Amino acid sequence: MNLFAELTTLATGEAVEALAAFNGARVERIVSPPGTLSPEGFWHDQGWAEWVAVLAGAAGLLFEGDSEPQRLAAGDHILIPAHRRHRVAWTDPDVPTIWLAVHLPSAE
Repeated sequence: MNLFAELTTLATGEAVEALAAFNGARVERIVSPPGTLSPEGFWHDQGWAEWVAVLAGAAGLLFEGDSEPQRLAAGDHILIPAHRRHRVAWTDPDVPTIWLAVHLPSAE
């Protein structure tokens, strides 16, 4: 599988595809169509840490309590601790944003 393949078939909404799983860790490819953002008032609040990298496009990741989103461009990555509430404030308006996400096993 190629991480940049079959993007046109995923243009109807954000697509999450499981790529691998091992010992409680999960690897996903997430494709966000141009201009994707989290619904108003929605926050991700996960019981596990998540490492994400932007492979293509760009995004603004807003953490609860921050006044401005953190800008992530292609090649940027970040570790989101468990229960660190966050949302996608924006994605590139012109091209899909492709994320690689690694969900780490929960310590809970």
